[in-house]
Amino acid sequence: MTDRFKFEDGDYDFPFYDKNPHIPKWGWIVLFIAGLIGYIFTISSKIHFAILGCIVLIVPVLYFLKWDYKAIFRMPSLRDILLAAALFVGYMLYAFVMDMILAQFGIVSSGIVEENSITVMSLIPPIFSIMGEEFVKFIPFMFFLRVFFKYSNNRKLSVIASVALVMIMFASMHAYNPVMFIFALFIQGLGSIFEFFAYVKTKNIVVSYLTHLFTDEFIFIVSLLGVA
Repeated sequence: MTDRFKFEDGDYDFPFYDKNPHIPKWGWIVLFIAGLIGYIFTISSKIHFAILGCIVLIVPVLYFLKWDYKAIFRMPSLRDILLAAALFVGYMLYAFVMDMILAQFGIVSSGIVEENSITVMSLIPPIFSIMGEEFVKFIPFMFFLRVFFKYSNNRKLSVIASVALVMIMFASMHAYNPVMFIFALFIQGLGSIFEFFAYVKTKNIVVSYLTHLFTDEFIFIVSLLGVA
């Protein structure tokens, strides 16, 4: 396929968008309902809810993939792990600089977790909830990609438009008021481009998951140690 970005690995492609395989309209409804329910579970700090959220999100996707899990999950290579680590570092640098810029305009996060609420056990639920969050992004990404590609037949444009929409959606999920939305748009929303790059390049959710996991767990550890 020539309609690919140069940085993409060529062995795999996105599922669903080109009827590969086809999802009926009722299937998309099922996936969006699973996405909503799964998201509600994954934002919980309880490990059993985080695990349940992953199940609710992943099983329907695998069903419509005809249980071909390798279409989205594969054992990461050393190169993949190094990519995830590099993207994690890239995101931390981006977030640090963007946080300083936003602070100059009085835009700061209002959702900081109190340090005394962070414990070692806080490191466990994100192992599952972050995978859930990746699927919360993956499902609408595949839907938008399918819609844009159907009417434009332009894969690159469809990927760019879909990523942009999902980044805005992801930011709104972290916002509680207009000011917080601006902060979330630049930090969580546009910042998720690092995770999207990992997925678009490899077509392996495990790689974007590792990028996201490294980030969140690092922040938890820093807070736990009282460094920040």
